[in-house]
Amino acid sequence: MLERYFVRPKTVDQIRSSWIGGAIEQYVEWLNKQGYAQRNVFHRVPLLRRFGEFAQARGATVWDQLPTHLDAFVAKWVRTHGRQGNSEAARKKLASVARNAPQQMLRLVVPGYSGRPRARWAREPFQGRVGGFYSYLREERGLRDASVLHYKNHLGPFERYLDRIQLLDLRDLTPAVLGGFIAESRHLGRTSLRDRCGVLRVFLRYLHREQLLRKDLSAAVESPQAYRLAGVPRSITWDAVQRMLACVDRRTEAGKRDYAILLLLVTYGLRGREVAALTLDHLDWKRERLMVPERKAGHSTAYPLSPTVGAALIDYLRHGRPNTTERRVFFRVLAPRTPLGCAAVSTRAAYYLHKAGVEAPRLGSHTLRHTCVQRLVDADFPFKVIGDYVGHRSAESTEIYTKVATEALRDVALGDGEEVI
Repeated sequence: MLERYFVRPKTVDQIRSSWIGGAIEQYVEWLNKQGYAQRNVFHRVPLLRRFGEFAQARGATVWDQLPTHLDAFVAKWVRTHGRQGNSEAARKKLASVARNAPQQMLRLVVPGYSGRPRARWAREPFQGRVGGFYSYLREERGLRDASVLHYKNHLGPFERYLDRIQLLDLRDLTPAVLGGFIAESRHLGRTSLRDRCGVLRVFLRYLHREQLLRKDLSAAVESPQAYRLAGVPRSITWDAVQRMLACVDRRTEAGKRDYAILLLLVTYGLRGREVAALTLDHLDWKRERLMVPERKAGHSTAYPLSPTVGAALIDYLRHGRPNTTERRVFFRVLAPRTPLGCAAVSTRAAYYLHKAGVEAPRLGSHTLRHTCVQRLVDADFPFKVIGDYVGHRSAESTEIYTKVATEALRDVALGDGEEVI
């Protein structure tokens, strides 16, 4: 495999003569299977050789010892290649470049090595200090992993706040400490701050139940007022949808994929998570149906497969999707050719909405979901039917769309015989 990328036999011999030459060759084969560009191989192989030399100089003799030297190698790489006065962001990027290739290689050749996770909270906040809190969330409260991650994202800043004020024993928590943390969280939006307060209350009640707190302090956490139906849905006009779709270059692999994704979002009002989770088994071509299992409301939905959506999916499956045994429908265009995640689905929707010059709060996949619901409301479908169609958990989720029935409100305001001035 090395001969495919390096023409000079001397270069191939130098790589294979390295004590980690076999590991490097395995990694190059993996890069090729994943569809990485040739330039990636040219850039990463010399870096891996230097990593091997660095680890050997520090006493490494077998591949299993390599992970213990990775952090030191990254630190030295940043010191050597980072220019004086570089920004913190530039140093982080340089460290990421130095870590990425060795970490990927070690995952291949060192059994059980997983590397440094990319999750925002790689470990559970308050790990080892709160008993089985996260098991409690999953098993007793029945929360999904995405909801548990939501808890981690709010409890992580709380843990850092307590470390900063040097409060190490949770038994020393007081209403004043909790109030200080909430005050520092005022940069969040109203609903995000409300969610953070809710997470804290659940956390504090659990601590008291497990006798990790002397007193239940959950009542000391007051949420900001957030009124139901106070916001306006993020729907856009159908003309804006057409402008967005016209921005997609359907000649490219990415364009074919993104066009199909956008049509799924705006036609069926799917969530980004639901689009990302679609597999080939959910496309019933014989019956012309689209299956969406495990929706947020806990049920599954079967849609008639629109000819427009079906044609876009066929175009992508034939000419854009990589040749793989994986059953997921949508994949990354660049290496590694892994399935697309829900965040990427929302990001692609936001990209085309911005490109089309659409103006709306928090552009993303939910903008198109709201647009789908609004069109059904404007077509006078019953709210129960609309809620079932888009997978709303309750009718209250659909009620907000009554606020923006502008044409109906204008008719009521004008009365009989009056005209618009």
